[in-house]
Amino acid sequence: MSERRRVVVGLSGGVDSAVSAHLLKQQGHEVIGIFMKNWEDDDRASSGSAEDDGYCTSRQDFLDAAAVADVLGIEIEHVNFAADYKDRVFADFLREYQAGRTPNPDVLCNAEIKFKAFLDHAMRLGADGIATGHYARVRQVDGSFQLLKGLDPLKDQSYFLHRLNQAQLSKTLFPVGELPKTEVRRIAAEIGLPNAKKKDSTGICFIGERPFREFLNRYLAHTPGPIKDDHGRVIGEHVGLSFYTLGQRKGIGIGGLKAPDARAVRGGGDHAPWFTARKDMASNTLYVVQGHDHPWLHSLSLVAGDASWVAGVPPAVGPLAAKTRYRQADAACALAPLGAPVSGGDAFQVVFEAAQWAATPGQSVVLYDGDVCLGGGVITSTQP
Repeated sequence: MSERRRVVVGLSGGVDSAVSAHLLKQQGHEVIGIFMKNWEDDDRASSGSAEDDGYCTSRQDFLDAAAVADVLGIEIEHVNFAADYKDRVFADFLREYQAGRTPNPDVLCNAEIKFKAFLDHAMRLGADGIATGHYARVRQVDGSFQLLKGLDPLKDQSYFLHRLNQAQLSKTLFPVGELPKTEVRRIAAEIGLPNAKKKDSTGICFIGERPFREFLNRYLAHTPGPIKDDHGRVIGEHVGLSFYTLGQRKGIGIGGLKAPDARAVRGGGDHAPWFTARKDMASNTLYVVQGHDHPWLHSLSLVAGDASWVAGVPPAVGPLAAKTRYRQADAACALAPLGAPVSGGDAFQVVFEAAQWAATPGQSVVLYDGDVCLGGGVITSTQP
């Protein structure tokens, strides 16, 4: 995309997408901004004005994006993808939680909304391509497209983009993927962007800063049940399995409780913290263990389904690296064939050189060959 092109940029109101638009304009492209609204503000609050509940930022984000567009001298359009989001992302999010798994809606949002619904909209505007503020890179090699890690190791977002396919990558630019975040901030301040010092957003896009359990309370059923330790002894009551994730330490509700038999504790003393370790959906039982190093919290292999490969085909069986959560260091592993087909044949197994902590069903395992993101799948089960 070296010659002048029409590029539609997803302006979120944040500094990364703002600088992306600036860089594209500097390169001589015709730049159009789109602000995507993926969640209806009215859904955020159970009563009163959603704008007054302290969590909704959609309106402010649009005002920030519009201010950026004004400074850069580009057009901006407000597009509502809320219906697509509920059908393609949120419905799956709730199904996974109800099944006791812990989904990653940001991965699905990228694949279904930002690089599908948004890309389709941009093409209808006559765009040659789209751009976002993600910290990742695209490289073309022998007619195919590779997804690469962003050069800033602290900001790399390829994990969330691993479900993108060849058609999507062929139309996508990541202008800040070559830059460290500090340089992005410096550029924003230098050109006088109004959001140069705006804090990075955290949390899931449709929840914002709202306490997570408070949000889930509105959508998921409460079915209390026993909390048991690794010896099967009941030590408390949970509020519903959907509200807990493997490796969770805070909010279990048994803080300060000593192990019934300190001599039996593995991985910590009798005052060691408790962690969520297993869920038994059939008996509605939550299992917890004491100590970060408890064997139940570690896995040497896992099986993943719903595979998605950037190249369109799975990588060759052999040594690779993988992440089972964002911001995790690459873990040496091997892609192994499954002994029997699972999930219609789109499943695969990953065997690690060192045990991984709290690999969680519902989360994504993403495979890498150096800086190249190969794709991945959704964790379905783990093995010690």
